[in-house]
Amino acid sequence: MNTVTPLPDALSDSAIELARLVLVRGPISRGELAKELKLSVASLTRLGKPLIDAGLLIEGELLTDGTVGRPVRLLDVRIDGAWFVGVKVAGDFLQAVLTDLRATVLAEASLPLADTSVETVVAGIAQLSEQLAAHRGVSLTGVGVSLGGQVRAGGVVYRAPFLAWKDVPLGTLLSERLHLPVVVDNDVTALVAAEQWFGAGREVADFAVITVGAGVGYGLAIRNHVIRTADTGLGLGGHFPLDPTGPMCADGHRGCSTAMLSIPSICLQISAALGRPVDYEQAMELAAGGNKVAVAVLDAAGKALGGLISAAANLTMVNTVVLGGEGLALFTTRKDAVLTALAAGRDPDADPVTLRVASADFTEWARGAAAVAIQAQAFVL
Repeated sequence: MNTVTPLPDALSDSAIELARLVLVRGPISRGELAKELKLSVASLTRLGKPLIDAGLLIEGELLTDGTVGRPVRLLDVRIDGAWFVGVKVAGDFLQAVLTDLRATVLAEASLPLADTSVETVVAGIAQLSEQLAAHRGVSLTGVGVSLGGQVRAGGVVYRAPFLAWKDVPLGTLLSERLHLPVVVDNDVTALVAAEQWFGAGREVADFAVITVGAGVGYGLAIRNHVIRTADTGLGLGGHFPLDPTGPMCADGHRGCSTAMLSIPSICLQISAALGRPVDYEQAMELAAGGNKVAVAVLDAAGKALGGLISAAANLTMVNTVVLGGEGLALFTTRKDAVLTALAAGRDPDADPVTLRVASADFTEWARGAAAVAIQAQAFVL
């Protein structure tokens, strides 16, 4: 099995940025890299030598780009020397993926949770990590974990209401259990990190992520940096007002994004009107069949989602928004209503908003967890 030689301790910030660019955009020529880093090709070659010597960067075959110039060798990362597991902690199960250095999902597994005690969750994450590594016969480089909640330095879960956790040193507990570097992050922030390096961030430096599911999440990347603040993980995006005549959320906010867009709220509205329990899939089926209650609730939700997207674009001045979460059926079934409301909320002279739709399954969340582990460990291999 190929491995990556440890990099020198004194690796410069410029060398790390070079490696990051190759990871994110490679295979790529030295000329393109030099232009991006504002260096001469000769300087870039010297900068990249320790990365090539360490085996993190590799040179491809000689290629010609069709110009009169000399053939070039594209630089790329060696993705078969580092392996990461990402785990998304949901309310009643764990979803895990095994990825390479570019967050390509190579295998996945899930595990039901008998309860949400710290011991059960730690044991489950360890079991899945070991299972996925053994399945592919690899040694793990690091593990990333994401969950809905507020995470502080050192992987301490300061607050995770859906798990009933407070001040849980999850990163330390897992690192001691697995004998590996472990990164713990908020789940929406982890999705932003995955997009930053391996999705929308490959094309634009500024973008927002909006997720719709059990709640409503919001994250932001500006100038190629994921925005993290002391309030990250509090779910503030779920409190944004969208409809002054809308339903009430559990915190008493009328017509906020949680009340208008979350799966529980949509199901509760339809269930209350019909006098019987209705789940999300059934809600979509009822609307498709013309049920007036379901159509009205989902039309209002689609309009609200368009309003939230336009607000995100207007207030942060980004023109790319990534939609994710297990509630994406709202967008796919109410796309016209979403786009109409989005356009209505924008200045007619503003640049159009580009929407990218991520996968609706939990594998995407787990991949986000792997991405934060990659970002933390990619250049200290």
